[in-house]
Amino acid sequence: MTLYASYLEEIETRKDQGLHPKPIDDGALLAEIITQIKTPDHAHRADSLNFFIYNTLPGTTSAAGVKAKFLKEIILGEAAVEEISQEFAFELLSHMKGGPSVAVLLDLALGDEADIARQAADVLKTQVFLYEADTDRLEAAHKAGNAIATDILQSYAQAEFFTSLPEVEEEIEVVTFIAAEGDISTDLLSPGNQAHSRADRELHGKCMCDEAAQKHIEELKLQHPDKRVMLIAEKGTMGVGSSRMSGVNNVALWTGKQASPYVPFVNYAPVVAGTNGISPIFLTTVGVTGGIGIDLKNWVRKTGEDGRPILGNDGNPILEQKYSVETGKVLKINTKKKKLFDEDGNELTDLSASFTPQKVEFMKAGSSYAIVFGKKLQSTAADILGIEPPQVFAPAREVSHEGQGLTAVEKIFNANAVGATPGKVLHAGSDVRVKVNIVGSQDTTGPMTAQELEAMAATVLSPAVDGAYQSGCHTASVWDKKAEANIPRLMAFMNKFGLVTARDPKNVYHPMTDVIHKVLNDITVDDWAIIIGGDSHTRMSKGVAFGADSGTVALALATGEASMPIPESVKVTFRGEMAEHMDFRDVVHATQAQMLAQHGDNVFQGRIIEVHIGTLLADQAFTFTDWTAEMKAKASICISNDETLIESLELAKHRIQIMIDKGMEQDSGMLAGLIAIADQRIAQIRSGEKPALKPDDNAKYFAEVVVDLDAIDEPMIADPDVNNADVSKRYTHDTIRPISYYMAEKKVDLGFVGSCMVHKGDIKIVAQMLKNLEETNGKVEFKAPLVVAAPTYNIIDELKEEGDWEILQKYSGFEFDDFNLKTKARTEYENILYLERPGCNLCMGNQEKAAKGDTVLATSTRLFQGRVVADSDTKKGESLLASTPVVVLSAILGRTPTMSEYKSAVKGINLTKFAPPQQNPLDSRSVHF
Repeated sequence: MTLYASYLEEIETRKDQGLHPKPIDDGALLAEIITQIKTPDHAHRADSLNFFIYNTLPGTTSAAGVKAKFLKEIILGEAAVEEISQEFAFELLSHMKGGPSVAVLLDLALGDEADIARQAADVLKTQVFLYEADTDRLEAAHKAGNAIATDILQSYAQAEFFTSLPEVEEEIEVVTFIAAEGDISTDLLSPGNQAHSRADRELHGKCMCDEAAQKHIEELKLQHPDKRVMLIAEKGTMGVGSSRMSGVNNVALWTGKQASPYVPFVNYAPVVAGTNGISPIFLTTVGVTGGIGIDLKNWVRKTGEDGRPILGNDGNPILEQKYSVETGKVLKINTKKKKLFDEDGNELTDLSASFTPQKVEFMKAGSSYAIVFGKKLQSTAADILGIEPPQVFAPAREVSHEGQGLTAVEKIFNANAVGATPGKVLHAGSDVRVKVNIVGSQDTTGPMTAQELEAMAATVLSPAVDGAYQSGCHTASVWDKKAEANIPRLMAFMNKFGLVTARDPKNVYHPMTDVIHKVLNDITVDDWAIIIGGDSHTRMSKGVAFGADSGTVALALATGEASMPIPESVKVTFRGEMAEHMDFRDVVHATQAQMLAQHGDNVFQGRIIEVHIGTLLADQAFTFTDWTAEMKAKASICISNDETLIESLELAKHRIQIMIDKGMEQDSGMLAGLIAIADQRIAQIRSGEKPALKPDDNAKYFAEVVVDLDAIDEPMIADPDVNNADVSKRYTHDTIRPISYYMAEKKVDLGFVGSCMVHKGDIKIVAQMLKNLEETNGKVEFKAPLVVAAPTYNIIDELKEEGDWEILQKYSGFEFDDFNLKTKARTEYENILYLERPGCNLCMGNQEKAAKGDTVLATSTRLFQGRVVADSDTKKGESLLASTPVVVLSAILGRTPTMSEYKSAVKGINLTKFAPPQQNPLDSRSVHF
């Protein structure tokens, strides 16, 4: 069967699903299609022509290479297609973004035929995705006296690719659609259990919200053909939980503009809004697509005469509606006045934050990374010509306060700033380009990152990146047909691109499914590093890490840079002493609760949490930084003591060496290079040349939170509060309750110890508790299933060496087998211990899930509706979050324990302890038992 015949079969299958033909990325298939186009009387010629023009993916796909070559033949007269004139061929090349299309345009522009060269030059002047090989060709031709090359470079130096674009319209009319009340997680826009289809944009678009919502949006578009639909989180924040490029893609697909008539299902410029604005990492993703993110502020707290919020019977502030955004309302966005108006012209709210000069540039260019590439292209061209480039783009906002010290994040940004005014100290609020040291891609967003790299014509990892890793953790639970189809292909692409990959395309080393954040935490070997990762939980205990969408990850991989404002910081310190029976996870939950009690509002939202953890090793400190994604923080930084940081770096070196020993090293020597960086950093700390990162004493913070460890005397549980009368209060991470609240009556249907929130010590706690409970009771019986998934294979290897794994095996009813992988997700659980493969497991919700309507008690990070457990017809599914000992004991009891049961069960157990630093630097070693 020919490739085209197979494609026709696939088209018929997709028809049954209500889908159009899948966009073509395979060069061999497109070559067959071109052969059919060249045959005048071919039965499939008309369809083939349509596929060639309108259904071929651009960039560096193999199909794009074949398409560009054929268009070149048409332009040169070497091939004739009646329907594709020379002018139309140039237009098609102009929509192909880069890679082979730019190579073809350069061939034509630098060729001997003057008319063709001029037309090619005109198209090239509109392109921004040029790389060193492309600009090197232009430079060589310019120096050889080629007038066309000089003309193109002069155009680039003037940034005509940007200045020639139409301005953002002054008034944008929108019609509102309330997607949900309360915080909207990106799972609503792009469910984790549909992660396998994210690279198939049309198919994935069908999972946004639900069919009723999609139908309603379509009806609004028909009723208001001249307006854009604005998706709203009423009484909540839009896009919490993750960056989720696929979520923004889906919103754009249903409500945005088509990016190109020749590229199907790629839309841009969505408009999203929330009563409390947009989650920071999601807002970055909105910028990637040139979209608009709006903080509506349409509900405000009712205050008394004393100015303090008036509380309702439930103890929460009473909200008053300033203006309505009910579905179907027509509103007007004025981009010049930066205001939101109602249909009659009455001002509703200020939108200055939505229309900063930088964000307006993203909107004008259609994406944030078009601006990044554009700035780089302008400066490169100006350097070649030896001229000063004109100020075309909005100047970088440089905020500097004389006499004010620097927070930790301000120090890192200053150290890594690119293109900033030399010698100028930058404070929070500055907009900067920064060097990125470490980049991580995970396996459910990875296919989209690969697509983005192809679209921006990138073929190799930027040499500016110290370390880059592609994980396999999000699809670790089940090796099903979807994983088999997607993961090896992804790993081969990323490995060739230059990343260390969890799976070896050559099958030399064993496939590993270690959780991405844990690996990135190990390969981050400098506390001054900037890390970008394709997951919201990219939060390291060294350096500062930002969860990002697949496009920003691709940009960081291709350029070694990122652009963002320096965020404000909130300082978190500790006082008192941890009670013997408490686990550090309880401190993490208590931080959220005490912050809300101290400030009323979530002061962490959109800011950096600078946590003075000092004495806790990287693995354990990660428990805090990981949770900061659920605190709605933009990122977090650990302030570590010198000796503790050295210990963490030595551990990182050890684990990187294991990766080398397993055969995971790249040809570039990347992993060995990271060990060398760690050695250099250790030497700097020991010599006193450059101690561990810490803020200046006179740094300025947005707020400070002091966590009282003495006040934490009970295990804490983050509760989704699924039955709260106020819908906006459900499924937030702000409801933190002591275990006594449940009066030992809360039924637990399943326990889960796993995800990135646990470390080796947690798995040891499971083993020790089982051993102790058997000694006390004679045997251990589970009244609810307990699923345990270690984050990494290294942890399992260490547990085997230390004897703990043997204990777990003794009590388990199931143990993963890498040579006999599960091919179907588990739908029913027995009351036994399951030892699952390292990876995300239940936390991701895309493969394994609890039974519908279950109450799950987990160590993981997610309590969103439908993530870990879906609702049944009769009961809401609940995902409550707690420490490892609470989860283990609750699975054994089938309910939440009493305090006496809990204290008895953990007696003598080495829980994760933390002692606040008493002096700086602390002379003693890390306090972890």
